[in-house]
Amino acid sequence: MAGLRVLLDPTRTGAEAQALEDNLRKRIVGQDHAIRQIVDLYQTFLAGMSSPGRPAGNLLFLGPTGSGKTRTVEALAESLVGDPRAVVKIDCAEFQHSHEIAKLIGSPPGYLGHRETRAMLSQETLDQFHTEKVKLSFVLFDEIEKASDALWNLLLGILDKATLTLGDNRRVDFSRALIFMTSNLGAAEMSSILHPGLGFTVHDSGAPKSQEKISDKIERAGVEAARRKFTPEFMNRIDKIAVFHPLGENELRRILDLELDAVEERMCGAAGRPIDLEVHRGAKDFLLREGTDARYGARHLKRALERLVVHPVSHLIATGQLQQSDRLLIDLDAELGRLVFLKEFSAEPQVETATGRVAAA
Repeated sequence: MAGLRVLLDPTRTGAEAQALEDNLRKRIVGQDHAIRQIVDLYQTFLAGMSSPGRPAGNLLFLGPTGSGKTRTVEALAESLVGDPRAVVKIDCAEFQHSHEIAKLIGSPPGYLGHRETRAMLSQETLDQFHTEKVKLSFVLFDEIEKASDALWNLLLGILDKATLTLGDNRRVDFSRALIFMTSNLGAAEMSSILHPGLGFTVHDSGAPKSQEKISDKIERAGVEAARRKFTPEFMNRIDKIAVFHPLGENELRRILDLELDAVEERMCGAAGRPIDLEVHRGAKDFLLREGTDARYGARHLKRALERLVVHPVSHLIATGQLQQSDRLLIDLDAELGRLVFLKEFSAEPQVETATGRVAAA
């Protein structure tokens, strides 16, 4: 007699992995596919089902600059261990020559200065941000296509065997590490597919099938560019490939709101107490026009925000015009074509204090 059978759901996400996904979606805009890839690997790690003798995950992030590749890794570290800087970042542009590999693994004994050369990829470096709850390291190889052959050979061993031998023959274990590699390969092809206009990426919300075809073309452009550049032995060691799409107007608006929230936090920290910030729609539209560039994505928006909001607010705080518990409004002066900064008082009667400040009666 057959026993009772229950249909199982392999698509369900555990509580910890679901919490991670929710946190990442709050911090990362427009890259849901990449978030899903990370969450899948994290849940596999939590379940103890990661491949033995290999890193917890090897991920390749492709896409144009400013689309959120590095920010996604930082958001992952922030979500899991509370610090966006808890990432061991290797800028591959600094390792274009074979001899520079000594900065990563240290010089062998007998070489001049080998005691002073501290390995960047030591076990202590990997484990320094482990917590009681999360014992996982995050290693980022940025702009991987610029790496030298020596770094390539080093990386292939890490991706395949999760081990690295330092110059002094100590071994480093990467089995509890997520390895991220980023590249801008295929960015030009992606931009040509989307045909951005007026600085914003064109999205046809009324044609979902057409949008799906565009997304598929973008995915293929990124993967094909990677296959042309990277060897089969490298591609075969990758667990997940996530193609980051160029950001459109809707995504940039959401990013702008997130960045303005971060500016408000910085204002509160500078003043020592809360300062309310409200940015009107016209001002947001102005910031998007000034901060949108198809070539640089969200990075150009952040630079515009620093120039047009953060620097003026810094002057207001430094000169005492804006102080703790104040309310700051930012609007657009359409005639002058610039932002205006207003301090809003409560509706209660106001009186002049001895110091010249206006206070509630």
